[in-house]
Amino acid sequence: MADSPKRPSKAKTNLKSEQIQELKDALQRERADSINLRRQHEITLANTRQLSIARVVRELLPAIDNLERALKHVPHELATHDYVKGVQAVVKQFEKALTDLGVERITTTGAPFDPRFHEAVHLDDSAGGNQEVVSEELQAGYKIGDEVIRHAMVNVRLQP
Repeated sequence: MADSPKRPSKAKTNLKSEQIQELKDALQRERADSINLRRQHEITLANTRQLSIARVVRELLPAIDNLERALKHVPHELATHDYVKGVQAVVKQFEKALTDLGVERITTTGAPFDPRFHEAVHLDDSAGGNQEVVSEELQAGYKIGDEVIRHAMVNVRLQP
C-alpha cells in the first residue's frame, strides 16, 4: 500500500478557519481601538493647547487694555509723536500675535446683543423697541473658536 498524504479532517480544518477568523476579527478591533485612541489623543492635545493659549491671553489682556486706553487719551498735538507711534506699533504687535494664536476680538458696537459673548453694563431703553443692540464697547472681549476668553463689557440700547 502506498503512503497517501495525510489530509486534515474537516473538523480540524473548520476549527482552524474559525480560529483564523477570530484572530482577524480581534486584529480589526485592535486596529479600530488604536485609531480611536489616536483621534482622542489629538483632540485632547488640541484642547490642552487651546486652554493654554486662553490662560496666557487672559493674563496679557490687562496690559493690552491699558495700552489701548492710553492711546484713546493721547492729546491731539501729540498724536504724531514718535513715542505714541511706538505704543501704536506695540498694540498692533499684540493684535497680530493674538490673531496668529487663533484669538479673535468679539464683535461689539452695532452688533445684536448676545449674552454668550457680551456682558451688558447698562441698558438704554429710552428709544423703545425690543431688539437689543450693542451701542458702546467698554472693554474688549476675546474668544478662541466658540470659547470665550473674556466677555466684552458693553452698553446696550433697545431698537425698534
